[in-house]
Amino acid sequence: MNVLPMMKSRELVFKAKSSAMLSQASLYAATLSSLNELRPGEVQMLMDLMNDGSMNRVIVTDLAAGVVYDYTKNETTAEAAPHRVREEDVELALDGNDVFRSELRSGEVNSQACIPVMGSSGILGTVLLYESDTAQAAMIDSLRRNLLRISLVTSVGAVLLGLLLGYVVSRRTRTILAGIRGIGSGRYETRINDHMPDELGELSEEINLLADRLQQTEAVRRRFVSDASHELKTPLAAITLLSDSIVQNDGMDRSTVREFVSDIGREAERLTRITQQMQELTKIGSKKRLLRENVEVRRVVQEAMKMLRPLAEQRNVELTGSLDAGCVISVNPDDLHQVIFNLVENAIKYNVPEGKVNLLLFKKEDTVHLIVDDTGVGVPQDQLDYIFDRFYRVDESRSGEQSGSGLGLAIVHDAVVENGGEIRASNRRECGMRFEVCFPAV
Repeated sequence: MNVLPMMKSRELVFKAKSSAMLSQASLYAATLSSLNELRPGEVQMLMDLMNDGSMNRVIVTDLAAGVVYDYTKNETTAEAAPHRVREEDVELALDGNDVFRSELRSGEVNSQACIPVMGSSGILGTVLLYESDTAQAAMIDSLRRNLLRISLVTSVGAVLLGLLLGYVVSRRTRTILAGIRGIGSGRYETRINDHMPDELGELSEEINLLADRLQQTEAVRRRFVSDASHELKTPLAAITLLSDSIVQNDGMDRSTVREFVSDIGREAERLTRITQQMQELTKIGSKKRLLRENVEVRRVVQEAMKMLRPLAEQRNVELTGSLDAGCVISVNPDDLHQVIFNLVENAIKYNVPEGKVNLLLFKKEDTVHLIVDDTGVGVPQDQLDYIFDRFYRVDESRSGEQSGSGLGLAIVHDAVVENGGEIRASNRRECGMRFEVCFPAV
């Protein structure tokens, strides 16, 4: 901000001085060139006519570098002249060169120009002009002071702005760190109030979204722990009660013992189903399950419908299907069977009396579609996004008799995705649910 403008301003002043002084020196030299020889009297007469007194000093030398005319502005004696003749400039001019020098020193712009006087027979001598300009020097000095002030103000402003920005960024960073520590310590309700449209603001929004998700997951986890504890407590209590009754009653008849043992077996099966479902979730995603083969989907659907038809008849639910042949996909057979079985079983269990479950299987372009429709109670629209989450249950839309662990649809979702498919859930316009599973066709 200081060096470059100062250099440019000096260059402009020196260039203007060079043009003006060389032009004036050329005018003097052109007038003197009419003489055959530079004699003091003749030169004095011509120079007195031309000299306007704008230069601080005007010197005319002859061919031998002797001074034939010397004018000094506002001077009474030669010793008081502000400039001395530079012999090297005179020598250069006598060689036919135009010479100009300028410098800024002690509050003055000191400039000097020297050009040859060309006569008809050759070089007759030289004309030297000297000028000392305090006005231009004052202008340059004023520019320098102004630039210095601007530099100081700008530097102070930059420092203050840097400190302010540093404080703001540091405070926002500390706020974000405090929020992260709060979330990391389990306070998932913590939120970061930073809505600035920059990177830190976007980071805060992402952390808040993560906190929302963690809070929802934690709520689901606690709900599952509470529900699972309750569900496990009931069969365990029944098993304990029934087994104690058998042990403490020595005279119990054989048929009653068999009944109690059968009840114990049913309760044990409930515990086993929950355990198996949780183990199934941990298996999905392992490399051992990625062994696939080409499977005709229609055959697997028919097998699942055959196995579940007694359950449908028991609950008075009509089970129908429209299954196209030629729907072959590359999938793990066990995964496909579990997906179809779980979807159809849920459609039957969570249906209404005299309800319907309809299966559609067809191939469209390069995709195999399996749709499971039921006429059950459906799922609230605002909870559709969570039904595939592990441990999530929609108790409000399901009968208490049919409450489960909330793992079935999570198993279905993970198995479908693991085998390269997609699954979507939606509420039917009339009533009930629709699940659509899509796999790439082979």
